[in-house]
Amino acid sequence: MYIENALKVRNDLWRYIIGLIIIFIFTQLGSIPFVIAIFSKVGLDGASNLDQLAMMTVLGDSNLTLFYFLLTFVFGLLGLFLVVKFIHKQTFLSLTTSRSKVDLDRLATSFIFISLITFLNTAINYFIFPEDYIVNFDLSSFIILFFIAVVFIPIQTSMEEYMFRGYLMQGLGVFAGNKWFPLIITSFAFGFLHFWNPEVTKLGPIILIYYVATGLFLGIITLMDEGIELALGFHAGNNLITALLVTADWTVFQTNSVLKYISDPDVLANILFSFAIIYPILLIYFSKKYKWVNWREKLFGKVK
Repeated sequence: MYIENALKVRNDLWRYIIGLIIIFIFTQLGSIPFVIAIFSKVGLDGASNLDQLAMMTVLGDSNLTLFYFLLTFVFGLLGLFLVVKFIHKQTFLSLTTSRSKVDLDRLATSFIFISLITFLNTAINYFIFPEDYIVNFDLSSFIILFFIAVVFIPIQTSMEEYMFRGYLMQGLGVFAGNKWFPLIITSFAFGFLHFWNPEVTKLGPIILIYYVATGLFLGIITLMDEGIELALGFHAGNNLITALLVTADWTVFQTNSVLKYISDPDVLANILFSFAIIYPILLIYFSKKYKWVNWREKLFGKVK
C-alpha cells in the first residue's frame, strides 16, 4: 500500500519538520539566479515594487524568464531527494509507488491522455472563437521554448507531485492514521500554493477552486492507484502542452507559444469543464483500465 510505505522508514515528526525546512531552503536557493537577474534589470528599488505578474515580464525575454522560474523547482526537487534519502532513509521508489518498480506505462498513458485532451480543447476553442486568439508563433523563439519546456517543466511538475502526493501524503497519512485527512489537506495545500499566481490577480480567488479540485483529483488517482505515476504523467502533460500551445498576459507561464489568448476567460465554465467533465472521464477511464476496486477503503480507510 502506498501510504504505508512511509511506515517502513524513519518517519518521526521532527524528521518531517526538518525535511520541510531543508526543502524550503533549497527552493529559495534556486530562486537566487532569478532574483539577481531582476535586480540587475530594474535595481533594488524597482524590484521591491514588482508584483508576481510584473516579475514574469520584467526581463523582456519570456524564454529566459521561464528558465529562471523553473530553475527553482530543480533545486527544490534536489532538496526533496536529499531529505528522503538521508533524513528518512527512504528510497525514491517507495515515495513513487507501492509497486516493485515505477510503471512507465501508467505515466505515459496519463501523459498522452491529458495531452490529447488539452490539444483538442485548445484547437476546438480556436476554431470556434478565433477572435479570442492571435497567432504568437515565432520559429526561433518556439524552438528555444520547446527545449526549455521539455527538459524543465516535467521537473517542475514532478517536484510538486513528489511534494504533495508523495512526501506530504505519506507523512500526513502516517500521523493521521487514515487516508482521507492527507487527501483533503494536500488538496487544499496544493490549491492555495497557487494563491500568488498572476491568474488569481486577473481572475479572482474563485480560480483557486480549480486548483483545489485538481489537487483532489490527483490525490484520488494516487490513492486509488497506489502510486503517483498517473499524477506525474497528468501534471507534466497538462503543463507542458499548455505552455507550448497557448499563453496569455495574465498567466504564470509567459511563453513564446503557438497561440496567445487575448480575451477574458469564463472562469466558471473552465472550472466546470474540468471538474464535471474531464476529471470524471479520466477517473472512469483509469478505474476501468487499472481495475480499481474498494474505493471507500482506499480513500477513507485507515493506514495500518
